[in-house]
Amino acid sequence: MAEPSLRVLVVGGGGREHALAWALAKSPRVARVFVAPGNGGTAAAGGKIENVAIEHCAGDFPALVSFAQAQDIGLVVPGPEQPLVDGIADAFRRVGIPTFGPSAKAATIEGSKAFSKDFMARHGIPTAAYGNFTDYERARAFVQDTAFDVVIKASGLAAGKGVLIPATKDEALQALKAVMVDREFGAAGDEVVIEERLEGQEISVLALSDGYTVAAFPAAQDHKRAYDDDQGPNTGGMGAYAPAPVATPELMSTIYTTVLKPSIDGMRRDGFPFVGCLFTGFMLTADGPKVLEYNCRFGDPETEAVLPLLDDSCDLAEVFLAAAEGRLDAVPLRFRDGYAATVVMASEGYPGAYPKGRPIAFGPLLDGTHVFHAGTKRDGEAVVTSGGRVLAVTGVDGSLQGALDRAYARVKTVGFDGAFCRSDIGFRAIRHLSEAAAGQGGLSYADAGVDIDAGNRLVDLIKPIVKATRRAGTDSDIGGFGGVFDLKATGYKDPVLVSATDGVGTKLKIAHEMGIHDTVGVDLVAMQVNDIVVQGAEPLFFLDYYACGHLDVEATRDFVKGVADGCLQAGCALIGGETAEMPGLYAKGDYDVAGFAVGAVERSEILPATGSIRAGDVLVGLASSGIHSNGFSLVRKVVARAGLDFHSPCPWAPGTTVGEALLTPTRIYVKSLLPLVHKQLVKGMAHITGGGFTDNVPRVLPAGVSAEIDAAAWELPAVFRWLKAAGGISADEMARTFNCGIGMVLVVAQDAVGPVLASLAHGGEQACVIGRLHASASAEAASAAATVNTDGW
Repeated sequence: MAEPSLRVLVVGGGGREHALAWALAKSPRVARVFVAPGNGGTAAAGGKIENVAIEHCAGDFPALVSFAQAQDIGLVVPGPEQPLVDGIADAFRRVGIPTFGPSAKAATIEGSKAFSKDFMARHGIPTAAYGNFTDYERARAFVQDTAFDVVIKASGLAAGKGVLIPATKDEALQALKAVMVDREFGAAGDEVVIEERLEGQEISVLALSDGYTVAAFPAAQDHKRAYDDDQGPNTGGMGAYAPAPVATPELMSTIYTTVLKPSIDGMRRDGFPFVGCLFTGFMLTADGPKVLEYNCRFGDPETEAVLPLLDDSCDLAEVFLAAAEGRLDAVPLRFRDGYAATVVMASEGYPGAYPKGRPIAFGPLLDGTHVFHAGTKRDGEAVVTSGGRVLAVTGVDGSLQGALDRAYARVKTVGFDGAFCRSDIGFRAIRHLSEAAAGQGGLSYADAGVDIDAGNRLVDLIKPIVKATRRAGTDSDIGGFGGVFDLKATGYKDPVLVSATDGVGTKLKIAHEMGIHDTVGVDLVAMQVNDIVVQGAEPLFFLDYYACGHLDVEATRDFVKGVADGCLQAGCALIGGETAEMPGLYAKGDYDVAGFAVGAVERSEILPATGSIRAGDVLVGLASSGIHSNGFSLVRKVVARAGLDFHSPCPWAPGTTVGEALLTPTRIYVKSLLPLVHKQLVKGMAHITGGGFTDNVPRVLPAGVSAEIDAAAWELPAVFRWLKAAGGISADEMARTFNCGIGMVLVVAQDAVGPVLASLAHGGEQACVIGRLHASASAEAASAAATVNTDGW
């Protein structure tokens, strides 16, 4: 293994930063973690972790940047919200240092609650009804006139304390005066948000993003009130646990699709892509999860609860660096089974005035526990209190009760004068789990045979595959409700859209039996994009539909990989799709697929150019790669009639099986044909699919013109010779069922044959002249004016 070389700078001095430094130092890539300014815990951590002695550290951007440059820092992780809002991430990015944190503009999502509420409204993200006010009298009138209970929030940063929850209208008016007139929170209260008070349980979801991809931690539940039974004043947080049992897989899926992904997409589309940790607070209402607030950084004490849940194989430094470099989809975020619970030990008087400088005594270490320092500092050889929330003590165990027991056991080994903590962290979850254990338990979607977790795993697996197909005009990422394509970005001047939809047919039966799923993904794309290019159009984007009885994640991933490969061959973007798990409708192992593609063509280049197609024009055939995706119902009958199965040695392709040979994917002709379209060397094109030559070639011919195809112009490929002989299929039946070795037919003028053949050869195609057009005896004859001279077969 290579020597550790990455040097990391964590900015901040609380429990969150201690936890981040601890997790980052576990990375085998990391040589050193500097914490600026750090605390007593990071000062005493030893090993890779070291405090940085810079006065006014978190706010002195020039000093921090100079330090980072001098120390060859390769990753910066800002912790607190204030420096992020002030632009610390921008300062490091300006000198080329990767930074896991949002720009100042993106950090406004926390810096201004009014801004964030307007953002949610603009993007349809579920949240409480609200009003934003800078005028006290108007805000007062709003409170008096509103019919619902309200919450009053200082719009600016208030160290987590700017939210007031009055019980009555009189209390609401008093709270409003305290914020806007008495300026209890200073400038943070220059603007207030007054919103509907929501009812339900609260959860917090920390999600990492690179501006496109979203990867969420298990949901946590915080305890804001200072004392047991949720009594006393609000604090920055007296404890947390994760995962919250109320955050079921179904709920987390809903949160991802209705909030997390739309939030990240919305910020990008509004011009301030979010890179870093987006903390979202939710109220679980009877109408579904609704957003209470956004934070632009890791939460505290939630961070101390979720980071110990990372699997040992998950390298947090790699994850952060990938996000900072825009490739988060390539690095998985993995978690261990079990729970973590964090208990905050606070100084007497907190959240009001509190003493400082009291020595802290630490007892013996206990397995499955961590002590993260928040409000501490070194005083000689001692560690003393320096803040209101002093320590965050975390226990990790296979059960939530076990995690709580471990945390509280560790709390008993730590002491300082005036220390207090809540004794009921996790009480809601314990009650929830007890009630669930005592009752019968309700049915879940998984009980009905639909595995949402498997679907989420699939999305994680295929994101990097799909991302590789991006092209100009795409602004999407799978996992959302749909894809977006900007037609202006493609440079068309007078475009016409062309669409196509199709499936793969019974060729899928062979894929099911052989366990080979990627080639049919290519087939699915080919059937659409070849139909689009025959109209002179460039395929722009593609969507797939995958339906199954039981979701096999690996098989589905392979199929999507094939779709992505097909999109790359065609030059189009895979911008979305749907995976439908439908127990009882499909047998185990079976699935069906469909696709939809859209292309564009300049109005002047639409094909066929029927007005210019005339007798004397030449038909040029492009070689197929095999049977493509039509006629497989007949193929399967021939195989059975020959006494073979799909695992039998292949009679026409030695060294492989029948199934493997038949799964050769459909050839995609797009990139070879578009240059001919743009040079106007082609008058029409016919994709040879179901119906063979006799049905497909006439589609491009005008009335009064017929086609004559000479099958002797090319050699019938071995697979078709075998099918014809083994099935006793007539030559005419072959010509109207299969492509017989020619997957695409072009109509070109006699004088353009040379340039067309040369261009196709340059594009890697095997092509030859296979026929000509003639004048029909009557207009009526044109509808069936394609004949194939099969004497050579």
